[in-house]
Amino acid sequence: QVQVVESGGGMVQPGGSLRLSCTASGLDFGGYAMSWFREVPGKKREGVACITYTGRRQEYSDSVKGRFTISRDNVAKTTYLQMFTLQTDDTAMYYCAVQKDGYCPPSWRTMERVLNDWGPGTQVTVSA
Repeated sequence: QVQVVESGGGMVQPGGSLRLSCTASGLDFGGYAMSWFREVPGKKREGVACITYTGRRQEYSDSVKGRFTISRDNVAKTTYLQMFTLQTDDTAMYYCAVQKDGYCPPSWRTMERVLNDWGPGTQVTVSA
């Protein structure tokens, strides 16, 4: 069974930075693309970043492009989301997701592309 555990969330002031981590188990980590989603109560879960199995290609939503960086360490079976210049609109619960294969196609943001059950998430709060 594929499982993920997210960590690294917290409270930060606008303009601040955080780095989220996600450790995955139950799969050949190096064979799958990884992604990050976020959700605000009352709104649809939003895909924010995806990284291919090699780590050579990343995709971002327009709302975070240029501010967030996704990366991975296949030896540690961990993916990261480095977030810079955080804004109040970034406040959300952040979730890690394993993609169905090693790539980040245009459909990477859809629920059909997610292989694992959702983990507990990690809360990010941006507030002055």
